[in-house]
Amino acid sequence: MGIVAGLESSAEYTRIVVCDADSGAVVKHGYAAHPAERDDPQSWLISLGEAASGGQFADVESIGVAAQQQGLLPMDSAGALVRPALLGSERRVQPAAADLVDALGGREAWAQAVGAVPQAGHPVAKLRWLARSEPESAARVAEALQPHDWLVWQLMGRPARRTTDRADASGTGYWSAALESYRPDLVELALGHRIALPDVIGPAEPAGRTPEGLLISAGTGETMAAAFGLGVEAGDAVISLGASGSVFAVHHEALVDPTGTITSYADATGMHLPAVRTLNATRVLRGTADLLGTDLEGLSELAQRSTPGAYGLVLLPYLEGEQTPNLPHTAGSLHGLRRESMKAEHLARAAVEGMLCGLADALDVLRGRGVQVRRLFLLGQAAGLPAVREAAPGLFGTQVVVPRPGDYAALGAARQAAWALRGGGHPPQWPAAECEVFEAGEELAAGQAVRQQYVTVRDEAHPGAFPS
Repeated sequence: MGIVAGLESSAEYTRIVVCDADSGAVVKHGYAAHPAERDDPQSWLISLGEAASGGQFADVESIGVAAQQQGLLPMDSAGALVRPALLGSERRVQPAAADLVDALGGREAWAQAVGAVPQAGHPVAKLRWLARSEPESAARVAEALQPHDWLVWQLMGRPARRTTDRADASGTGYWSAALESYRPDLVELALGHRIALPDVIGPAEPAGRTPEGLLISAGTGETMAAAFGLGVEAGDAVISLGASGSVFAVHHEALVDPTGTITSYADATGMHLPAVRTLNATRVLRGTADLLGTDLEGLSELAQRSTPGAYGLVLLPYLEGEQTPNLPHTAGSLHGLRRESMKAEHLARAAVEGMLCGLADALDVLRGRGVQVRRLFLLGQAAGLPAVREAAPGLFGTQVVVPRPGDYAALGAARQAAWALRGGGHPPQWPAAECEVFEAGEELAAGQAVRQQYVTVRDEAHPGAFPS
């Protein structure tokens, strides 16, 4: 069918993969770091040019773009930025997010409106912050794009029509994945006036063409592109082990959660990605490793010297407070100390089990809403630790797969480009990611006993945090 390219523009770099559109085989790579401030979109373009400087786009017929999510690029009526981009989960925006929650009548009102409760990452909260902190700039805002929207627009020569996709739109806080429509009144609530918003196009629908005639697909956010590149499908869940954690699963419908625990994202294929976030994941392991005077690999080795249940030690991993369960002002705690359990290896094991049990709580929120999980992808640096891999299947109660390192967001963008080039229908069937598979097997009973031990301690320490 041809040659396609996938472009990933992260917070720090641009990565390009060039693939055969039929087979998905990678034929070229490109990479460049962003040369200037991360909030300067021109830096993203310079990086893109450097990543493609080796002729990566020669013979390419279609390009897909994946980019960092939930950034806000506020633009004036002429299409110029009114200030540098607001990116990621800006801590200074959190008071504005809380203000917005109250302004609409609480968490349930937001969950019903757009499937998400405003957090610092949401563009709607950034608009509120802008209105409160930089009113002169806010008054000039005539439209708002996210990073992938802006890059697609630039590649197409800045046409009058701006586009986004349903996946990235679902992370704004003013587009509903359940209703597949904008809530412009929420933009007005945040900013004080209404603005132009990009057209939301389907996953196989092209955004347009470059001035040179290359097809540009709809594009999407990094997470959704990575899921598409991995080959995640219905029955799969993904746990990402960053400093904080996220759990999402492919589902056939948007899930409206009155508590706001579930955020209802769309995916890059026409399905949905309900997600639950925890504030504590790998930071639990790093903190324990520091305490024990070792690193992550050393912590894993120590944990393997212990046994399931860590001789009765239970670590509740709420080091930064917690979002799931909603305990923003709590702290982590260690339970079950006895003389025989006061050894480094048992504390290391309790840290691994506590982190995974906290994520299992998040996974159970999705399971409790009818999300089927037959296979669990485990991502992030900590997914490579032997102690984590061994404990995870029993604690999660399902098969765990750990993909080999790969450029999955860029591959997902390339796969979308091939889909748009073909002209719709089902997505192209590219090879699934190479994974190591870990079955619960004989460890399932031990894992579930550890999980029950954790739940008992959690409920005694924080009664009502997880209603029965």
